[in-house]
Amino acid sequence: MACEVVGISLRTLQRWKHGALQDQRKGSKKRVVRKISLDIRDAIIEQCNNKRFRDQNPYEIVALLLNDGCYLASVRTFYRVLKERNLQHHRSNVRVPGRHAKPPEQKATASNQVYTWDITYMARTVKGLFFYAYVIMDIFDKNIIGWAVHEEESGRHSRDLFDRTLKGRKITIRALHADNGSPMKGITLMALLQELKVEVSHSRPRTSNDNPFSESLFKTMKYRVNYPGRFDSLDQARQWLALFVHWYNTEHLHSSIGYITPEQMRTGRAAAIFEQRNATMCQAHTEYPERWGSRPVKQWQVLRKVVLNPDMVE
Repeated sequence: MACEVVGISLRTLQRWKHGALQDQRKGSKKRVVRKISLDIRDAIIEQCNNKRFRDQNPYEIVALLLNDGCYLASVRTFYRVLKERNLQHHRSNVRVPGRHAKPPEQKATASNQVYTWDITYMARTVKGLFFYAYVIMDIFDKNIIGWAVHEEESGRHSRDLFDRTLKGRKITIRALHADNGSPMKGITLMALLQELKVEVSHSRPRTSNDNPFSESLFKTMKYRVNYPGRFDSLDQARQWLALFVHWYNTEHLHSSIGYITPEQMRTGRAAAIFEQRNATMCQAHTEYPERWGSRPVKQWQVLRKVVLNPDMVE
């Protein structure tokens, strides 16, 4: 009853009787035994700022002080005190590495809304030389919309490809995502995309996951059984890529859109195909229900939304 009056628990009273008189509540002020005093902190700052040590890092300062028979604190404490006094800054002539923000989320609910594109190497028979394949893809239906092969990476080639693909075919898109290379950021290409009112985003440096659709496309391309590995001429590289694009768009059963071809997805035939599959599955379930037991029958559904660089993983 006395505990209730003063607002403590019986267990607290029992601890007090056994000598545990320190306030152990969360958020209470506690004395940290290992905490260094203000005098030691001032001594650390003085040592770091004096002429002997001012151009050396705490690892070196601590080691040299130990050589002199002096120990003030650990290296980590040196860094912590310097940070508290706002004395830890980048001092090299090298530019401070920048932090790149994640590209904005892009959603596509139909074809011709969001495109992604990239450039990949196509090795030549001469070691160390390459042809370069420029490939544009619609992230919703996975169709290869435009492509080109050149002997070099160039913003001029990029601009020409998009001029033929978008302006030439009168395609209007909302957004375009690309890698971070100079051909993707060329002034002439940016001017064209600005003229067409296309929102442009770029991957972070050395972050392939920011452009997964193009990376997946290039893996499919180079893992094809008929991929030559090396090309003798520019014409051979262009001929092979033309055949690959035709196969990819019209024959390749793409896993992310339900094992139909990108062309079937783009032309709206996916709904009829999935309806046929579902009818066949229902008929099989009726004839052989024991094969499913209590499990539901798989339903094939048309893809409704594709998200590039989602803000949150659902």
